[in-house]
Amino acid sequence: MSFSEADMDAIYLTLRLATTVTLLLLVIGTPIAWWLARTKSWWKGPVGAVVALPLVLPPTVLGFYLLLAMGPEGVIGQFTQSLGLGTLPFTFWGLVVGSIFYSMPFVVQPIQNAIEAVGERPLEAAATLRAGPWDSFFTVVLPLAKPGFITAAILGFAHTVGEFGVVLMIGGNIPGETRVVSVQIYDHVEALEYAQAHALAAGMVIFSFVVLLGLYSFQRKQATAGMKYGG
Repeated sequence: MSFSEADMDAIYLTLRLATTVTLLLLVIGTPIAWWLARTKSWWKGPVGAVVALPLVLPPTVLGFYLLLAMGPEGVIGQFTQSLGLGTLPFTFWGLVVGSIFYSMPFVVQPIQNAIEAVGERPLEAAATLRAGPWDSFFTVVLPLAKPGFITAAILGFAHTVGEFGVVLMIGGNIPGETRVVSVQIYDHVEALEYAQAHALAAGMVIFSFVVLLGLYSFQRKQATAGMKYGG
C-alpha cells in the first residue's frame, strides 16, 4: 500500500482539519451540552433538535445552506467580510466552520449525557463548600464526566475525518487547501485509478475500525470500573 504525494497532502489536510474541528468543538460544545443537561427551559427541545439536525439531514443539504450563509450575501459571509477576512467558501477555514456544524451532535451529545449522569448531588455538595460555578465545573463535573469528554473527542475527530458531502459543497476540490481524503478517493475513482483509491479507502476502513474498537474497549473498561466502584 503506497501513497502518492497528493495522497499524503490529503491525509495531512484531513488530520489537520479533524484536529482543529475537534478542539474547537470541545470549547464550543461544552457550554451547549452543559446548558442542555441542566436547563428546564422550554427551549431545551428546540435547541437539542437543532444540534442533532446533522444526524438526519443529508450532508449536501447542510453543505448547501452553509455555502449560502458563508457566501457574499449570507449572514456569516457579510460578517467575515466586515472583519476584512473575505468569504470562507473554498478555503480551509470554510471547511472548519462547516465541519463544526456537521460534527456538533457527535461532541455535544456524549458530553451532555455525561453531565446528566453526574447528577445534582455532587454539585450541591460543592456548593455547600462555597465552590463557585467554575470551581464546581473543573473540580467536580469535569473529572466525573471525563469519559464523556473523551468519547466526544474521539467521535468528533473520527466523524470529521470521514466527511464528504459537506466538505465537497463548501470546499470544492482544491489541492492542499480543501482536498481531504474522502475527496481524494472520489478523484481516484473518477480517474479509474482504483489501486490508489483502494489504498486510501482501505486506510480509512482500518482507521475507522481501530477508532471504534478503541472506543468500545474504553467504554467497557469504564463500565467495569463503575460496577466495581458501585459494588
